[in-house]
Amino acid sequence: MSKTASMVMKIIGASLAFAAFVCLLIGGWHDISVGYCGMKKRLGKKFSSEYDDYADEELYK
Repeated sequence: MSKTASMVMKIIGASLAFAAFVCLLIGGWHDISVGYCGMKKRLGKKFSSEYDDYADEELYK
């Protein structure tokens, strides 16, 4: 195989691999977003202040 044909085959292979990655990303977008929201919620609970659970608005009625 000549160098040109080898280079073309490498470019085609790389573009197909990239297209497969994009398709997997689009196909699993919902799962990724649900995982991100869950992680955000867990980190919010872990690093929140101990006074965040009080209803301050109700204290000053």
